[in-house]
Amino acid sequence: SVSHANLLSVGLNCSFGASDMKPYVKQLRRVSPFYLSAYPNAGLPNQLGEYDETPEKMASQIREFIDEGLVNIVGGCCGTTPEHIAKYVEIVADVVPPAPVEQPRLMRLSGLEEFVLTPGINFVNIGERCNVAGSRRFLRLIQEKKYEEALQIARKQVEDGAQVIDINMDDGLLDGVQEMTRFLNLLASDPDISRVPVMIDSSKWEVIEAGLKCMQGKCIVNSISLKNGEVEFLEEAGKVMSYGAAVVVMAFDEKGQADTYGRRIEICERAYRLLVGNGFPPQDIIFDPNVLAIATGMEEHRNYAVDYLESVKWIKSNLPGAKVSGGVSNLSFSFRGNNYVREAIHSVFLYHAVQAGMDMGIVNP
Repeated sequence: SVSHANLLSVGLNCSFGASDMKPYVKQLRRVSPFYLSAYPNAGLPNQLGEYDETPEKMASQIREFIDEGLVNIVGGCCGTTPEHIAKYVEIVADVVPPAPVEQPRLMRLSGLEEFVLTPGINFVNIGERCNVAGSRRFLRLIQEKKYEEALQIARKQVEDGAQVIDINMDDGLLDGVQEMTRFLNLLASDPDISRVPVMIDSSKWEVIEAGLKCMQGKCIVNSISLKNGEVEFLEEAGKVMSYGAAVVVMAFDEKGQADTYGRRIEICERAYRLLVGNGFPPQDIIFDPNVLAIATGMEEHRNYAVDYLESVKWIKSNLPGAKVSGGVSNLSFSFRGNNYVREAIHSVFLYHAVQAGMDMGIVNP
């Protein structure tokens, strides 16, 4: 949640004494690319509200932190005195501080729990059911202000294996900013749901930014595009980066939506160069090369699925660090009402898409 910031250090203070703080400092050292600080209390308060750990005892415990290369900055919080700090000065006089641990450049997301997209993760399931445009039931619950029942939909998706939850409030009869804010705040209060990252999904920037202001951890923005030109695209990307989110980039530019292989790779390459050239981390870029409906009866739509798969292969080979996503259910839109056929199409398509390099998809888990 702070990895996007240009920090000198990150650390822990107060809470425990040094010995009880140590396991958490170890865990932080494992994942932090920054210098690390620790300012423990002089133990926990006794029945009189006083702190019992002496300067000598705390110095001994802090020395363990230093000998194990856990910290770069040490200090004291509740109960520590100038005598405690003087002892610290003595024990660090001959110490060379450890260098920060360089972390592999992986996409790191989080809700209440960390979710790192390591090479061993074959495919990320993004739950699609909290979308007022795609679920009539979810739309009805939001319209009727039945938020607890709406949260049950999110909870069920996590239970069924969704690793990220997509939230969309784009409906002409809803105040998208108000509903996104309310729902995300309610979701944050339920640890069974908020342990997974969120994808804030909207075609309206004001709704996306309202969602970003609510988020703990690191989320995904879905989406931005070159539809209105490079200036707006980079402005929105800069705001996404300042909030510390990853971003989905749609294959859409000033000429319209990409619907051929050539247009898909042209737009994705252009967007990638713009983002990376302006400091956006490549590992936080997700391309959506447009999963479009097949079997529409129109000859020009026959190759949509194959073009998508070829675009995925090209992106993974030519745009280092970038991920690829897509709305799988779009593919079978011509068969709406025939769930058996739709599920079969999705299964076959996903098999080939994952083989091509598709990293994640918006699906019904």
